[in-house]
Amino acid sequence: MLENGPRRSWRRQLVSDDIVLAILKDRMAQPDVAKGIILDGFPRTDGQAAALDGLLAANGQRVTAAISLEVDDEAMVGRVSGRYTCAKCGEGYHDQFKLPARAGVCDKCGGTDMKSRADDNAETVRERLKAYHAQTAPLIAYYEGKGVLQRIDAMGAIDKIRGALGSIVGQVAA
Repeated sequence: MLENGPRRSWRRQLVSDDIVLAILKDRMAQPDVAKGIILDGFPRTDGQAAALDGLLAANGQRVTAAISLEVDDEAMVGRVSGRYTCAKCGEGYHDQFKLPARAGVCDKCGGTDMKSRADDNAETVRERLKAYHAQTAPLIAYYEGKGVLQRIDAMGAIDKIRGALGSIVGQVAA
């Protein structure tokens, strides 16, 4: 810690598009990704999608699949706001879907200090969903128009969702 140095105030903000695209461009130049890449959470906006298309086109590539995990907003609020972990070992729990065998006691390590992320609350999740619908949801039509959109019902069992994702990746990789 700097004692007499400047104090920094950290704000949670997304990295700029220019930085993300520069990192992506550098990474795509590596030989181990010559056959393609899988991106998770990018692009998030029409501008990022257009920039990604340009970056890929410069390498003779294109997006071959875009996956939309279809969920119910209120179910997402419940899923995210109900998460908590054991502070000692990090084992994850949920107040509706995965409770410890003994209330307040971690099944894995026996710890009793459970914690939730400060931003895993209903209000913050609803704000994130508003931002998603305003900025990211338009990408569904964008990629549907390009004929590469794949939709997965993400409200079902995790094994079915995993299988659907695996199937799409397998088709693209073939």
